[in-house]
Amino acid sequence: MIQCREGWPAVSDVGARIERARADAGLSQRALAERAGMSQPTLSRIVSGDRAAKIPEILAIAWATGHTYAELAGLTKVADRVQCVARATNGSDMEGMRQKLLAYIELNDYLDDQAIPATVSRETEEHER
Repeated sequence: MIQCREGWPAVSDVGARIERARADAGLSQRALAERAGMSQPTLSRIVSGDRAAKIPEILAIAWATGHTYAELAGLTKVADRVQCVARATNGSDMEGMRQKLLAYIELNDYLDDQAIPATVSRETEEHER
């Protein structure tokens, strides 16, 4: 398996997961490409592993197929999906900070899985009053 970066899934693995998601959703490549806002040849190159999918493209495909970004990207644990973390310059306990950050990210992941929106619009707040 070719790694894009240390610990990241291979491009062809992402393409295979996208192809399975497309088939599960009962969509043709052309229909999925339309729903995801890309050309069918671009989607074909992503699926075949000839081209790496960009994060916004994976997100659009996820929405169009009813999957999550993590499922299509092959990232299973929240800790595996964290790409960047703040750094401490004042001698703070980095492991403690990391654990607290992961707890918030895991909560966010849970809320996403439950389809609970990250923000509430002003219209929703006004409606609930």
